[in-house]
Amino acid sequence: PPRILTLEEPVLHLEHCIAFAVHGNPAPTLHWLHNGQVLRETEIIHMEFYQQGEVSEGCLLFNKPTHYNNGNYTIVATNQLGSANQTIKGHFLEKPFPVLLDFFCFLFVTPKFLCLDSKAFSFQVSIAVGLAAFACVLLVVLFIMINKYGRRSKFGMKG
Repeated sequence: PPRILTLEEPVLHLEHCIAFAVHGNPAPTLHWLHNGQVLRETEIIHMEFYQQGEVSEGCLLFNKPTHYNNGNYTIVATNQLGSANQTIKGHFLEKPFPVLLDFFCFLFVTPKFLCLDSKAFSFQVSIAVGLAAFACVLLVVLFIMINKYGRRSKFGMKG
């Protein structure tokens, strides 16, 4: 059955590389999981390896990964005699602007549970923008009404 000899944390060469070596006879088929989900290879994330006897060595390559690519990567090797898997944590970038988001929540939102995730934050921003737009429309309507009806003399006198 296959046996995973090495699985290393991501290292930046020309691209970020999670290096691996797998032993198996017959040669195992290899695929990857990202946070438990099957990882589809694209132009940005792809696997390159070569077979040398009973050992397959290679890299899972990442071209300019972001914080969305952070997570657990599992290599799964399978042949007719069995399968083997091993997981490693891949960390490439931090989430952008976490300090700014925390600062905004500290200044403008009293209940901290509303600032825990980005969906709640975006909902709060959309409510604030909606209220501001409503206030602007209300002020414009009041301004027009005051200008239209505010100039009439109550008793028909001029001057």
